[in-house]
Amino acid sequence: MVKVTVKSITNLTFEAVHEPSAIKLTTDAPLDVGGDAASFSPTDLVGTALITCILTTMGLVANKLGLDLSGATGSVEKIMTDSKPRRIASLVTVLDLPLAVDQGQREKLEHAAHNCPVHHSLHPDISAEIIFNWQTESLT
Repeated sequence: MVKVTVKSITNLTFEAVHEPSAIKLTTDAPLDVGGDAASFSPTDLVGTALITCILTTMGLVANKLGLDLSGATGSVEKIMTDSKPRRIASLVTVLDLPLAVDQGQREKLEHAAHNCPVHHSLHPDISAEIIFNWQTESLT
């Protein structure tokens, strides 16, 4: 179990503390709802949780396969609904993977990405596409 404590800085800004490490994270409301967008919004953190979970889960599988995912990068684009209730409509994750792998390894790593805990925790109405950009030189 991991505990995170949160305190209000302003009505729209909060500081969260990850108790095991004492690392602090500040959130702020986005501009379109009256915030300053001075930091991650809570929904930005959902996207951040998704991409980091995908890469972490792929890294665990890569370790078992004796592969090195160092240098992997990616981005996640969060799209909110236009209608009420306000919610995340879509998270598009793009991964750039500088790793030559054979088809079997690729399938295992992509399976891991689609089965990370955050991906499974998202509401089914949220589209969560993952685009994999593998190094072009693959092993056969």
